[in-house]
Amino acid sequence: MSISTITEREIRSQPEVWARAVALAPQGAPVLGRRGERVLVLGCGTSAFVAESLAVLRERAGQGETDAAYASEWTPGRTYDRVVVISRSGTTSEVLEALDRVPAGTVRAAVVGVAGSPVDDAADETLVLDFANEESVVQTRFPTAVLALARAGFGEDLAPVLARVADVLAAPLPADPSRFEHFVFLGRSWSYGLAQEAALKIREAAQAWSESYPALDYRHGPVAVAGETSLVTLFGEAEPELSADVERTGATVVHEDLDPLIQLVQAQRLAVALAGARGLDADAPRHLTRSVVLG
Repeated sequence: MSISTITEREIRSQPEVWARAVALAPQGAPVLGRRGERVLVLGCGTSAFVAESLAVLRERAGQGETDAAYASEWTPGRTYDRVVVISRSGTTSEVLEALDRVPAGTVRAAVVGVAGSPVDDAADETLVLDFANEESVVQTRFPTAVLALARAGFGEDLAPVLARVADVLAAPLPADPSRFEHFVFLGRSWSYGLAQEAALKIREAAQAWSESYPALDYRHGPVAVAGETSLVTLFGEAEPELSADVERTGATVVHEDLDPLIQLVQAQRLAVALAGARGLDADAPRHLTRSVVLG
């Protein structure tokens, strides 16, 4: 199969990258918080959505109270044992500023894709996922590797996920994105963060209209703009009544019986395919760079 973009190549590398992340989990997961610690996870853009999902996963696993926030908006107030920042490049200005605001006595931890980066140097503890680092501007394998490692570290068995993802990557997408103008992603619990990230991929790579919502809240207003050119993807467990309500608008509803992390991979593929259909280069998204470094 011909792979035409760097982004697509990195999407297809995820089975191997996830396997390495899972293998690293026993040593790496403590950086995300020791059991019983009260933890705050911070990030910008994609990393903020990963932080939201990670916080839900950590609490659900009984590891301890966990909050998530945007690094660019966070102001110290609540007391935490540990603040964890996520930054692929390790150079994001708002992440560095957030680390500077962490109160004395609180562990400053970081998950980065580049060793020796400013964020790495500023943290007390660092988890370096350099094997998941990317050339592309649009993040794909780095955020999913963080979540794969976290899930394994919190006690989940990801063997079935690792076994399935390669087959899904080899199969056609469930819908032709060129048929649609409006893309919606819905999630519940930890998969809501993934839904937000999926919508961001569509905006970044394909400059298309995309939205994300908590699944059951979609009927509380946003469904009003759904129609025949809308593709609505449900992450996580199926919601038959919700699907039926959305289909009545004329929209196409997609729900694959897949782990939500694999569903995010499908959304990444959808974004690249849509970019191609629109004559856009997914490797060169408009107005974006790999890292936001402020002057």
